[in-house]
Amino acid sequence: MRIGILALLHESNTFIAQPTTVERFREDIFLEGEPILAKFSGAHHELGGFLFGLQVSSPGRSSTITPVPLAVFRATPSGPICDAALHQMLDRMLFALDRQERLDGLLIAAHGAAVAQSHLDADGYWLSEIRRRVGETMPIIATLDAHANLSKRMVSSCNALIGYRTNPHLDQRQRGEEAARLMLATLRNEVRPTMSAVFPPLVINIERQGTTEPHLRPLYELADQQLSLPGVLSNSILLGFPYSDVPELGAAAIVVCNDNLEQSCRLADQLSDWMWRHRDTLRGDLIDVPAVLDLCLREPADRRICLLDMGDNVGGGSAADGTILAAELYRRRIGPAFVCICDPVAVAACNAVSPGTALRLRVGGRVDRQHGPPLELSLVVVSKHAGDFRESRPRHGGITDFDQGQTVIVRAVDAPLTIMLTCRRMVPFSLNQLTACGLEPRNFRILVAKGVHAPLAAYREVCDCFYRVNTPGSTDADLEHLQYQHRRRPLFPFESSVPRPLAGECNAD
Repeated sequence: MRIGILALLHESNTFIAQPTTVERFREDIFLEGEPILAKFSGAHHELGGFLFGLQVSSPGRSSTITPVPLAVFRATPSGPICDAALHQMLDRMLFALDRQERLDGLLIAAHGAAVAQSHLDADGYWLSEIRRRVGETMPIIATLDAHANLSKRMVSSCNALIGYRTNPHLDQRQRGEEAARLMLATLRNEVRPTMSAVFPPLVINIERQGTTEPHLRPLYELADQQLSLPGVLSNSILLGFPYSDVPELGAAAIVVCNDNLEQSCRLADQLSDWMWRHRDTLRGDLIDVPAVLDLCLREPADRRICLLDMGDNVGGGSAADGTILAAELYRRRIGPAFVCICDPVAVAACNAVSPGTALRLRVGGRVDRQHGPPLELSLVVVSKHAGDFRESRPRHGGITDFDQGQTVIVRAVDAPLTIMLTCRRMVPFSLNQLTACGLEPRNFRILVAKGVHAPLAAYREVCDCFYRVNTPGSTDADLEHLQYQHRRRPLFPFESSVPRPLAGECNAD
């Protein structure tokens, strides 16, 4: 058996004006052929799961299973993909397919919230082009990020779709292994996947998308119960990505059964119905900056606090140069506190002087004014670093190698505030981001992480409590602040009157 492997992964924030070019993918992952195996063998990523799952085929099988690495592209979340970049990557995937004499199936890693300038449903577009090229008989099984805005086109392009079950995303490798096992069972004619999807008319606020928290845990327990039923091969709950203004915006449920479309539809309805009945608990529980800092002051002095900057959520595509929390921490002299800000101009200014030098500097707030104006303060340059680091443990995103570009550590002269200045946006998924630059996270009372749920996987090792802060920005958790043009209507919670979804409307949005 020869199993092709493809990936195109991007979470597109349509509230960011600057498009994502192919250079942004080349800065992250842009691989074709054999280098894919070297990069992802053993990785905590779904591609690592694909490779491992294909290696450990059932004992006693005589068939040889060969993974065929074709093309893998990934970029850090940002604005919509420019058309030229999408078509270049699609052309490369199709060319890689055409070069193969024979493939028996395709394992694909998609995101589900990719948007391109001319294709609001970018994942549905490129997956359907892959399906058209290989024909209807070849099995295609794809993984999706839990933040996918699922479309009918994605469903119709694949034999099965499997979404991450955790947020933070710590199960990517397991979902890749699951996809590989299902592919092998399909090719051996042990099962015939039949998939149903349901699209309840609701948005789950980003603040409510923690999968182990009390308001969502019963939904995942219901999904786990379904997996124990005869004939159920897989199921997925897709939380949706609220920062993609697309008709598919919102939550969804998928169930894959063995040759039983009625069962998969009924069980997908069951998951959808749970979300609808509990929709009021899925609104955001939002708290502003002054109130959060008041809470910090009331916390015991020995408790370490993580402030999650929801409006400048780098993993949701934001600028990573937000100053709102840093400015308030500085003004109120609360700390010791740590903040990371992407600001190549400030890095260049610091690189022009020696460590130990004091200077007056404006930091952050350069991309736009959504995330706060530049913060002007007197700083001492503490140290300079290359900005690359590694993470060997499972963390959100399954990433092991990071590069935030040239990095400078500075400290405010007149406040207990330490700022990490970087040349590239960096997702706060690893504490090694700090330790690689000589910072001990436990030396800070307050650590600001520009995210919502993803940082918890790393930061809960050192933090006693977490506060999600309702800051403004391109990833504002108050969805009423975002100007949607393309979303479906009516849609809870935007409209006051939304009809109850009808049972049995599987694969219909």
